[in-house]
Amino acid sequence: MTDKVDKEIENAKLNIDTGVMAWEELARHFARGVVVFIGAELDLVTVGQAMLNDDAVVMEQWREQGQLRRASDDDARNWHRDNTEFWALVIAPWVIVQEKDKSLNSAPAENAPLH
Repeated sequence: MTDKVDKEIENAKLNIDTGVMAWEELARHFARGVVVFIGAELDLVTVGQAMLNDDAVVMEQWREQGQLRRASDDDARNWHRDNTEFWALVIAPWVIVQEKDKSLNSAPAENAPLH
């Protein structure tokens, strides 16, 4: 297989693995220290691919831009208070989350899950 086909297959698998998660489900992962929060400007599947492929350069760029970080205690308090819902993707041991846009009630970016 070509690299392009491999990337498309990986993308499709990650896309299928995304789903909606409520704060009450995410809280136990937060307690384990494995929640990675990404900003709305990033695509969940793209971040998952970067983590899966250990693309340190691009992940560091996102960190420097404040678009990717470990979830903080302040995040947890706000999410608990607001009963936030997330788009989530597990790249073990990490759980990557992106706040779900309540006003749009839609999937993140262009690689939206089909379920």
